[in-house]
Amino acid sequence: MHIHLDTPDLMTRVRLESRWRSAGAAVTSGDGIEHPDLVVIDLAARGVDTVAIWRERCPDASILAFGPHVEGAMLKAARQAGADDVVVRGKVADRVLKRIEERQP
Repeated sequence: MHIHLDTPDLMTRVRLESRWRSAGAAVTSGDGIEHPDLVVIDLAARGVDTVAIWRERCPDASILAFGPHVEGAMLKAARQAGADDVVVRGKVADRVLKRIEERQP
């Protein structure tokens, strides 16, 4: 599974990339697009508009957006903007790990 993580937060990126790579996923970040299976977007850092941008760039990828639990309106707006799944920040690592495990033989 190829995951593209869109967050400028270095601590978040390192923590999530490490967990997902340990589970067997290829993880990229930054501006490069390599046709990921899953795009994970940090809504607090990137904003809801980013969901539509990624949907246009990678129409076949699944999009998972995450943000603070106190930002319910933002989370709802992300789903309306085209995110396939929306979770609170504290659940994103485990939600993606579950997806990785489901794709493994």
